[in-house]
Amino acid sequence: MESIELANGVLLLGAVLVLVGILSSLVATRFGAPLLLIFLILGMLAGEDGPGGIKFNDYRLTYMIGSLALAVILFDGGLRTKISTLRGAVGPAISLATVGVLITAGLTGVAASYIFDLPPLEGFLIGAVVCSTDAAAVFFLMHAGGLQLRRRVGATLEMESATNDPVAVFLTVMVVQIIQAAPTSFVDQSLTIIETLTLQTVIGGLVGIFGGLAASSLLNRITLPGGLHPVLIIALTILLYALATVLHGSGFLAVYLAGLVLGNRPLRASASIITVNDAATWLSQIVMFMVLGLLVTPSRLLDFALPAGLIAVFLLLIGRPVAVWLCLSPFGFSWKEKTLASWVGLRGAVSIFLAAIPTLSGVSHAELYFDVAFVVVLVSLLVQGWTLTWAASKLDLALPRTGAPIHRSELDLPGQLALEMVGYPVRAESAIVNGAAVPPWARAAFVVRHQGILTPSQAGRLQANDYAYYLAPPDRVARLDQIFAPHAELLASNEPFFGEFTFKGTVTLREVAAFYDLNLEAGLMNRTITDLFAARFENKPEVGDHLRLGSAEIIAREVDDDRVLSAGLQLDVLSAPAVKPKRVGIWMRKILRLN
Repeated sequence: MESIELANGVLLLGAVLVLVGILSSLVATRFGAPLLLIFLILGMLAGEDGPGGIKFNDYRLTYMIGSLALAVILFDGGLRTKISTLRGAVGPAISLATVGVLITAGLTGVAASYIFDLPPLEGFLIGAVVCSTDAAAVFFLMHAGGLQLRRRVGATLEMESATNDPVAVFLTVMVVQIIQAAPTSFVDQSLTIIETLTLQTVIGGLVGIFGGLAASSLLNRITLPGGLHPVLIIALTILLYALATVLHGSGFLAVYLAGLVLGNRPLRASASIITVNDAATWLSQIVMFMVLGLLVTPSRLLDFALPAGLIAVFLLLIGRPVAVWLCLSPFGFSWKEKTLASWVGLRGAVSIFLAAIPTLSGVSHAELYFDVAFVVVLVSLLVQGWTLTWAASKLDLALPRTGAPIHRSELDLPGQLALEMVGYPVRAESAIVNGAAVPPWARAAFVVRHQGILTPSQAGRLQANDYAYYLAPPDRVARLDQIFAPHAELLASNEPFFGEFTFKGTVTLREVAAFYDLNLEAGLMNRTITDLFAARFENKPEVGDHLRLGSAEIIAREVDDDRVLSAGLQLDVLSAPAVKPKRVGIWMRKILRLN
């Protein structure tokens, strides 16, 4: 009976921790705190030095939980990545994920050897443990608060974080084996390293690509009861990870590539798969960081806090920046892009997870590796995680747009893959209520108003608090999100949502400036409105995107195929009197522009 009570107590405590973590996220988001740090701290509070008093030191269980959680997180990262966004980012990302990791590990290893007075190989082991950026931290923190980085640098950093884990895992395992083995020549060690790394990459890549193709074919051919499609995908993810690992390949690379393949192919029940996978990813992050927090003994960290903090500072200011500048310079990245890439070297669960390997292998100084890794992760989440949005804005590498939350209902339509049904709550702040048009490729199905179901013709123009449902191609649904997303910033005053005046996208800024006495840079004069939005939003403008244009603001009104077809101009209140004498002429010109 005692064992049953103990099991029930563990379940109760686990559920309470997860609930507290989820509720804490509301407070953390309000103050801009990295949520992963909150989960880590909650685990520490539940540990033996915290109020929870739980003594947990099972490194083997931690390794297993970490492996499963990272597999799910990396698969989700690949699933949400469109190959079109990786254009120009593959080469730089692979360079950072391979050469960059080696440079970071080497430099940090030299510093660790000097700071802790360790033999060079043991110092390099510390470098190998903390050398890779963490996919869970990067995927989450890069999008926290709606941050959207410019395409090339954002895609490079996301792909690097998803593909550098195999190199870090390999280096850690290899150094542990060399430390434990009898001394061999440098040439033999180098050949073994190259052979193992090549084998892991090739096997992991093949399992991931062919596994993803087989999974998509299987999913589209068989008929399953509703709700089992996402379960099948998660099971296949774990299967591919385990298969690649058993074959001595990289399981992490395999699941990321499998997700990339599935995310870029027509897929049955894609809506439910993404929804469930999103929940699984959140749960994986919460559980993984809380377990890692439980494993740490804060009182023991005090013995290594200062030297470990020096390692974190070295990694932050020297190790990562040197590797980034050497790897990205050949690809033509600007100094701003390289500076931001250096700052986004977020460390997370992977480093703590890798630090468990020396402990499991019985290597001497195992506690040192784990405690140093934890301090490095803590500093990274506190410093880099808290300042990422600020740094991107200061370097002008964040798109002038913040991602607004959108609540979308999705329904898979059996028997075909070309269309799915999507539904949106209509809000007063949505562009659709304020004059935006639904794209022609989205077909209205019905509208729910006051608990009644209306046909599109019966409903007429959408109203706030309606629920609108459409048939749309799955690969274009994200574009439909734009006109239903809330744009509270465009309703901050009594001015019209899309501005007072409307222009076609083909109108040049020179003409707009002449009409309204706007003082613009000479380099902008010959650009069209379409070109301006394409340049500022990297060829991905959305309805509601807005830019300053001298003393006015211009807002994207109609967007199709990533081109702004029309935009509205809103004059500042202070500048409005200056143009009032031209009002009649302006309205005549506006009418001519739209006809």
